[in-house]
Amino acid sequence: MSYEQFYGLCEQPFSNSPDSRFFFGSEPHSEALKRLMYAAETMKGLVVMTGDIGTGKTTLARMALEKLGSDDRFVESMIVMVHTEISASWLLHRIAVQIGIENPSEAKETLIPQLYSRLINLHDQGKKAVVIIDEANMITRKEVFEEFRGLMNLEVPGSKLITLVLIGMPELEENIKTDPPLQQRIAIKFALKKLDRGTSIAYIKYRMKVAGAQKEIFSDAALENIYDFSGGTPRLINTICDNALLESFLMKREKVDVPVIISVASDLGLVKI
Repeated sequence: MSYEQFYGLCEQPFSNSPDSRFFFGSEPHSEALKRLMYAAETMKGLVVMTGDIGTGKTTLARMALEKLGSDDRFVESMIVMVHTEISASWLLHRIAVQIGIENPSEAKETLIPQLYSRLINLHDQGKKAVVIIDEANMITRKEVFEEFRGLMNLEVPGSKLITLVLIGMPELEENIKTDPPLQQRIAIKFALKKLDRGTSIAYIKYRMKVAGAQKEIFSDAALENIYDFSGGTPRLINTICDNALLESFLMKREKVDVPVIISVASDLGLVKI
């Protein structure tokens, strides 16, 4: 028997893998999503969203991508940076593929006109190109930022031809500062905040409900403790709750209580001595 079966759940409620079904419209996340959609709607050009580890940046990015994908006015895509050695030529080529250029040139002097032609074609069709770049804090090469600046120069009267959304940890801001002209081209910049106490508790209850919970499994005191140990960071909340459900199941307890939360938090290194 799994803890899902023991507690009458349909699935695990606290996976850290992005899943739009579990998206909780907290005030910080709802506001961030509205800003991203506004930027895409109005073709603002360059958008920067930062946030600490575990605040839900990737989940939010995928939610924005899903919303854009449901509207045929957008040609949307997402690129995830996996290391710091990404070259400017690779990224330009990748963006070209994402916006629908079938045979992008390897030569920059040919690729840029291809990008411009494709973006003009999309604009003439009434479509809007939006590229979300997640883990953008991995971008450290100034040459990449210079190419972003070049893309921001592709425009028609009253509108940019492409919206770039850079999402990453706070050091992204410092990295962008290496290219002051690009920094000045940022149209919208904001930070994703952590959840407060009440919202954290509501978040836990919401995810439990989505997973099929028919009763309250976490005690009120346990919920308060989860916030205290997580500080309102969604990823930490998920990790604590998942481990707590497992531990309570192994002890055959009907409710997750404070001693279990303290034990789990200690195992995770969250208890300050």
